[in-house]
Amino acid sequence: MSVSTAASESIITYSPAYTLVPTYECFNRCTYCNFRTDPGQDEWMTLEKAEKILRSLQAQGVIEILILSGEVHPNHSQRSAWFQRIYDLCQMAIDLGFLPHTNAGILSYDEMARFKTVNVSMGLMLEQITPQLLQTVHRHAPSKVPAVRLQQLEWAGELHIPFTTGLLLGIGETQQDWIETLEAIAQVHQSHRHIQEVILQPHSPGSQQAQVGVAFPIERMAEVVAIARQILPPEIALQIPPNLIPTPEQLLACLEAGARDLGGIGPRDEVNPNYPHPQDHKLASVLGRSGWRLHPRLPIYPQHDAWLPLTLQQNVRHWRKALVAHQQV
Repeated sequence: MSVSTAASESIITYSPAYTLVPTYECFNRCTYCNFRTDPGQDEWMTLEKAEKILRSLQAQGVIEILILSGEVHPNHSQRSAWFQRIYDLCQMAIDLGFLPHTNAGILSYDEMARFKTVNVSMGLMLEQITPQLLQTVHRHAPSKVPAVRLQQLEWAGELHIPFTTGLLLGIGETQQDWIETLEAIAQVHQSHRHIQEVILQPHSPGSQQAQVGVAFPIERMAEVVAIARQILPPEIALQIPPNLIPTPEQLLACLEAGARDLGGIGPRDEVNPNYPHPQDHKLASVLGRSGWRLHPRLPIYPQHDAWLPLTLQQNVRHWRKALVAHQQV
């Protein structure tokens, strides 16, 4: 093994991020959700409030602005206003020097194409492709139909959108379901090589979910990581959320099994608000004691830079140079 290869294998990445939520309202009613509110029960984030937040972040080392939204029904009268609000938030983030990444649920092909012009990457959790969950946790979640979510991954590839997807673990699926979901992701990726990361997210019960659930057994996380690493192509990074892994020993076991990314780390995990993100310097200390090095990254991987519009490529080049300078200090 060369020195450079050994060095790259010891690096664990994360994205210095902040999450903006245009609205928590969502027409899906997944039983495990700790994020949503009922349609019409939330006051949407204004552009004025967003600008105030973003300006306050400019000197804090934040790179990624994750635009994470509940879903407004495709046929709802507010759908176009919802889309425009997210688009405007992305454009504002770009104008203020950040790199936007949007996860807004199910989109039309045209919506996805328009978002491509104001995002460096996008995402959507596949969760699990077994239709059995439509009878249980997804009974009242129309956009969780597996074929619909797989179509989103296909469209992202056709549009050359760098993409993040993932599995939600512990919602009633089997080990065979993990395998089939991972194989489906690998198959979609084969044509366009657009999937950057696959998140392996253990269900972690929170105080806001509609139905009390059982936590995914964390002692099995390293096993899931190992299975994923066997199935997915090597260029797809495996991401685990460190705030959902209770002990350093369990986190390190996942890294040994093949996880190499810790996702976006910011002041609040909007999907799992009961589980605060660890601070990056504390994570770096934990990892450093075991020979791992924690490095910040951009929400777009270098092999996909050329897919971006020229204006976004300029922003990305700026941040790549800034990270190189930071690592040389």
